[in-house]
Amino acid sequence: MINETNPPAFTMRYVNLASASLGARAISASDEFFAAKERMLRDSEPVFHPDEYDANGKWMDGWETRRRRHGGHDHCIVRLADAGQIHGVEVDTSYFTGNYPPGFSLDGALCGDREPNESDWQTIVEKCAIAGDCKNYIPVESAGIFDTIRVHIYPDGGLARLRVYGQSVWNVANVNAATEYELTAIENGGRVIGFSDSHYGPPWRIFIPGRGANMGDGWETRRRRDGGSDWLVAALGHPGRVTRIEVDTANFKGNYPDRCSIQAALAIGESDEAAVAEAEGWPMLLSEQKLEMDRQHFFADEINRDIGPVSHIRFNNIPDGGISRLRIYGTVDIDD
Repeated sequence: MINETNPPAFTMRYVNLASASLGARAISASDEFFAAKERMLRDSEPVFHPDEYDANGKWMDGWETRRRRHGGHDHCIVRLADAGQIHGVEVDTSYFTGNYPPGFSLDGALCGDREPNESDWQTIVEKCAIAGDCKNYIPVESAGIFDTIRVHIYPDGGLARLRVYGQSVWNVANVNAATEYELTAIENGGRVIGFSDSHYGPPWRIFIPGRGANMGDGWETRRRRDGGSDWLVAALGHPGRVTRIEVDTANFKGNYPDRCSIQAALAIGESDEAAVAEAEGWPMLLSEQKLEMDRQHFFADEINRDIGPVSHIRFNNIPDGGISRLRIYGTVDIDD
C-alpha cells in the first residue's frame, strides 16, 4: 500500500480504465442499498454533503452496501472501458469513516461480449487491508489482459471511487494497411510515458474521445519561470506513418501554449525510461507551429513525411500552458 500523500507514478502514467467518461460501467452488485454502484466510477473527486439524506439514509458519493448480519461479503462487477493490462488500483474511501470496508480484493476476466463465468476470473489483487477516509493505492504486477473486473469488499460498507490504471491493448490482426487510424487513441493503446509537469491533472486525458468539457479536461502545466518549455512523450498504440495531427486548445484561453512542435522516432523494444531520455534528440515530425486559444488546430501539409514509421512522439508545449486534446492519425505499419 502506498501513502495517499504521495500518489504513485501509475496514476499519471496509465489510463483509468474504470472511468465512466471512457465507457466503463457497473454491471451488477450484491447490494447497493445506501449508494448506487455507478457513483464509484465517476471521474470527479468525491464530495460530502453533511445534511443530505435520501429515503434509505445518509446520501454518500460512492457505492455503499447495507450492514451484513449473516456472513459473507459484498462484490460488484464492472466492465472496463477497454481491454487492457492493469498496473495499479486506487481505492478511494473518502468520507467513509465508520462505514468503510476494512478488506478489499480484485479479480479480472477477459470475456468479450459474453457474461463472465466463474472459471474466467483471475486474482489481480489478493485480499488486503484498506483504510477509511483516504486514497489507498495498490500496485499490480500482472501480465494478464482483462476487460471485466470483480470488486470484493469485506464484509460490507462503501467505496467513494475505484480507479483501475492500465494500458489498453489494440489487436491489429485485422487492420487495413491503407486505412487511417487514430494512433494515440486510448482504445488503440496510445499512452503517455513521460512528461515535464502535470500540476493541474493527469496528462493522459488528452487522448480521450471528444472535445474537452472544461479547462480541467486536458493537460495543463504550471507557469514556467526558468525560460524552458514543457513536454510530453507518448507511445503510439502501434507503429505507423503519420498522416495528420490535431492539437485542440478547447477551453484554454489565457493559458494555452504559444507554440508547439512534435518530434518522433521508431523506438520499438526500448523501455519507457530509455525512450523518454532520448526523445529530446528525435527528428522533427512537426516543426514549431503557432497556436491560438480555444481552437482545434489541424496539420497535414506541415508534417515531415520523410521521417517514415514512428512508434513514439514527443509533444513540445512551448513554453507552458494547457491543451485539451492531441490526436496523431496515421496508417498502421503492419511489418513492425
